[in-house]
Amino acid sequence: MTIAENYNRIIARIIDDVDNNTTDQASGTLTVPSKNYTDADIWQQEMDLIFKKVPVFVALTAELPNAGDYKTFQFLDKPLLITRLKDGTARVMLNACSHRAMTVATEPCGNKSRFTCPYHGWMYSNDGMLRGVADQAKFGDFDKQTNGLTQLPVYERGGMIFTVLEPGEDEVDFDGFLGGIMEDIGRLGMENWHFCGQRKIDGANWKVAYDGYLEGYHFAAAHPDTIAERTYSNVMEFAAYGPHTLICFPHLAIKENLADVAPEDYHKHENNGYDWIRTLFPNISLFVAPEITLVSQIIPGPLPNQNTTYINFIHPTKPAGEDTELQGMMDFFQEVVDVEDYQVGLKIQTGLESNAHANVTFGRNEAGNQLFHRWVEWFLAQDPSAPKPELDNNKGGS
Repeated sequence: MTIAENYNRIIARIIDDVDNNTTDQASGTLTVPSKNYTDADIWQQEMDLIFKKVPVFVALTAELPNAGDYKTFQFLDKPLLITRLKDGTARVMLNACSHRAMTVATEPCGNKSRFTCPYHGWMYSNDGMLRGVADQAKFGDFDKQTNGLTQLPVYERGGMIFTVLEPGEDEVDFDGFLGGIMEDIGRLGMENWHFCGQRKIDGANWKVAYDGYLEGYHFAAAHPDTIAERTYSNVMEFAAYGPHTLICFPHLAIKENLADVAPEDYHKHENNGYDWIRTLFPNISLFVAPEITLVSQIIPGPLPNQNTTYINFIHPTKPAGEDTELQGMMDFFQEVVDVEDYQVGLKIQTGLESNAHANVTFGRNEAGNQLFHRWVEWFLAQDPSAPKPELDNNKGGS
């Protein structure tokens, strides 16, 4: 089945849901121990066995469009430096000098072909090679060829750059882990889009934040004056590429907007009757809104009950002049996510830490959440021979 055919199938199902006041459902409910959101040992296992082992998103292609562009940020305990080389390829490195581990690139972004460590003046090219040891005659012998910045794997697909924070001895199977969802995202052409900016939000445990992206059950209660004015609450259809999900949310006007559209063309009408949320396990939500696209990146920690989320905004075209309208849209979406989702999440975290209940329960209508938590448990079990979780929904996932 092609991606377009899968889209058409899902959209036909969501129209049926609207007609019959139904939604996609799992075969049963799922309980998850509340301590999974609060326990420091469990959190550390998640960092070591998931976030440091699988390919994780670190930058948009649109953030580094030109040779010499770079970006820095902290991902868990890893200070990252992402650069664009003259040949157009990207590099991801640990931003720590090979002399005394000082931060080499000190600004969040910019354009440079060389980086000079501000502590002792050692110089690196933007591919991470050590080019100069200050006053080396006095310092002593030091092999510049083998002592550049520590390189991490780089995978650039569909306008997104990924790395593995702590790769093992074996090569990571990027296509095996992300292939299906990246083929889906690749159809958008984001590698040619314009980077508009970024907003930062502080929130609760990373799974509390991720849970919110995986269902529309909360739309009516949490978003009465925003999302619920456009989109049905608690009407969803799910498909999955391994641990990654494709969630369809119908607009209130879906029947009207698609009334004259042939079923084989449903896939061409994103934002005109329905929206997709594409999630990339373990920490990315991608929402193509008609006004602007949001790529939300959840960075866990520094404590188990905390996360920092970066909302990266991109648009298919670069504004001809001052982009005040796009800036306004970024401010709007930041406020909606912060006030109506993340501040709710902080209250959820307080409830979880009170030990009021031993478990939280995900309903049959929250099939995306169920899949997510089963994948977390699969990774923590460290048994590659165990069956991989599959989407449990009564209409069949991809």
